[in-house]
Amino acid sequence: MNQTSTDVLARKLAIWSTFACVLAVVVIMLGAWTRLVHAGLGCPDWPGCYGFLTVPQGETNIAIANARFPDTPVDVAKGWPEMIHRYAAGTLGLVVFGLAIAAIRHRREHIPLRLPLFIAGFIVLQGAFGMWTVTLKLWPQVVALHLLGGFTTLSLLLLLTLRLRKCAGIQTLSAGRVASSLSKMRPWLYGGLILVVLQIGLGAWTAANYAAVACTDLPTCQGQWWPDGMDFQHGFDIAQQVGPNYLGGQLTDDGRVAIHVTHRLGAVVVLFYLGLMLLRLWRQRSGSELDHSILLVACVLAMQFSLGLANVWFHIPLGIAVAHNAMGAGLLLSMINLIWRHSQLPHSKTATASHTTTITREVTA
Repeated sequence: MNQTSTDVLARKLAIWSTFACVLAVVVIMLGAWTRLVHAGLGCPDWPGCYGFLTVPQGETNIAIANARFPDTPVDVAKGWPEMIHRYAAGTLGLVVFGLAIAAIRHRREHIPLRLPLFIAGFIVLQGAFGMWTVTLKLWPQVVALHLLGGFTTLSLLLLLTLRLRKCAGIQTLSAGRVASSLSKMRPWLYGGLILVVLQIGLGAWTAANYAAVACTDLPTCQGQWWPDGMDFQHGFDIAQQVGPNYLGGQLTDDGRVAIHVTHRLGAVVVLFYLGLMLLRLWRQRSGSELDHSILLVACVLAMQFSLGLANVWFHIPLGIAVAHNAMGAGLLLSMINLIWRHSQLPHSKTATASHTTTITREVTA
């Protein structure tokens, strides 16, 4: 296959990978919607719903479903959010498997192979966590890992999209050289990404333990800057017993307050760290073509922080809470995009010359 054909193939796969990214965001939003309407156990079995492919409706089907699961009577209003989420996740899985098959078929061309295969394998693991989420009755550890798995899948799909766009020649790089000070920002960028991932992890743990409503005032929590009686050991106990129905949560109020306050503090740390990092990047960006990527992270960061405040002020309204989850995904994606763009920048002549001079002096000595 010639270079032109490879470019066309990479371009087509990049379109499908972009579609998979969008679908992954939709799945994350549907997962948030399912949790927020307390429909995580709307179907007590997996992958069907009361043994049906769809939510049972009609007197006969509902009677059959209730006979199969007498302890969990059918609630159609809660069954549909869960099944819609599963349908979307299943569709995403099919698209990912399609990308993996295409990568295998064209493995002799310059098309990424390992990453699509890894994503396909991870999707299988993510499906298993979706099953355990139901069969283990919303056990917080599994729920949190399932949420993180969704964000991981999305991140990997974005990385695949960026690589495919590069293969297709869609992404253009700066022809000039950038300042050596800008090249030294890479550790700061990775530090920001780690903080964002940790904050998303805290958000997942907050959602899994229903701790979002533990504090209903701002900037204090229950009228105090540091609430009395917060139980961090209980709140972050990862050895919670398997077996109880965790719908609505099993933690004490003191444990949930500890989780909520930690998530708030994490948000402040992320805001200040990314804010200072972006300001430094902006000042050193000259000729690097990072303007749009920096501004994107800044806008998403501001929107995410504002949505977090609105969640507390307006007591977790459904629309704002779902948007907060989606914008968390947006912040992660924008950070990965910024790091990718930064990694594609040409090396500084100054830095190269300095490095060469240092080596020459060491050899001479």
